[in-house]
Amino acid sequence: MKTKVFIDGREGTTGLRIEERLGCRDDIELLTIDPEKRKDTAERQKFLNAADLVFLCLPDAAAKEAVFLIENPHTRVIDASTAHRTAPGWAYGFPELSPEFRQAIQNGKRIANPGCHATGFISLVYPLVQKGIMPAYYPVCAFSLTGYSGGGKKMIAEYEGEARDPELDAPREYGLNQQHKHLKEMTAITGLAKEPLFTPIVSDYYSGMIVTVPVYGSMLRAGCSVEFLHEFYAEHYAGSKFVTVAPLGKEAETRGFLSGNAASGWDGLEIYITGNDERIQLNARFDNLGKGASGAAVQCMNIMLGCPEETGLQL
Repeated sequence: MKTKVFIDGREGTTGLRIEERLGCRDDIELLTIDPEKRKDTAERQKFLNAADLVFLCLPDAAAKEAVFLIENPHTRVIDASTAHRTAPGWAYGFPELSPEFRQAIQNGKRIANPGCHATGFISLVYPLVQKGIMPAYYPVCAFSLTGYSGGGKKMIAEYEGEARDPELDAPREYGLNQQHKHLKEMTAITGLAKEPLFTPIVSDYYSGMIVTVPVYGSMLRAGCSVEFLHEFYAEHYAGSKFVTVAPLGKEAETRGFLSGNAASGWDGLEIYITGNDERIQLNARFDNLGKGASGAAVQCMNIMLGCPEETGLQL
């Protein structure tokens, strides 16, 4: 029997990518709403309750409304918005963090898909805090370089328009008020005592991103060299099909550069440990539309349905 899936908000970047990944699968029946009725509450409610599993690719307020409209106790939900990422009763959709996270996804009925910047940050910081290598009160800072597709249809149109602003030719910092919407989950999921200082940067390429967390080795648990941290991450993510750790020095293959768009179209995440034993850089490279959005959502669905988690994804 096919699993009935409804994508509420399929017209957006994340929704379209999810639909692409599911369109050729013979175990999925995609329920498609009439485009003219996609904002009709009664029609949406009909589809939300007819589905076995729903993806919410909506603004926060609309995602909350969609959950309220679901009356079918068997309908399972994966929410790609920010609305439920730290909400009680919602599992956080990052199975590689621990067996407990994976089990919560597998058994859960309400799954919050991680944010793109948060995915890279949490992949680096969560293991350190949980194992006592980084104190919870560590003054963490991070920066993140992303392609413009992370800004959705409006930003894509700005970057790809014929008469675009010349400022778009260069990388641009944003979130300058330190109120970025991913900060809440970055703090809550990792167990940090304070929100990190976070600088997101959008650049003139379509997709892919690198999140970097610089740390002082002397402020971590004693003995935290580059080699130690490399072995630590390799052990933590051992056996994962989606999160891998690059060999030390691999960046030399690209003359010491890491390009954000090198991960475009890929659904995995690769960690690089660089620097020296005193000033260490922790780097996570992935696609903001892959492991940072739709790829992660489909991976969670696969786990919930009990099929191989890489089904329909690019690894």
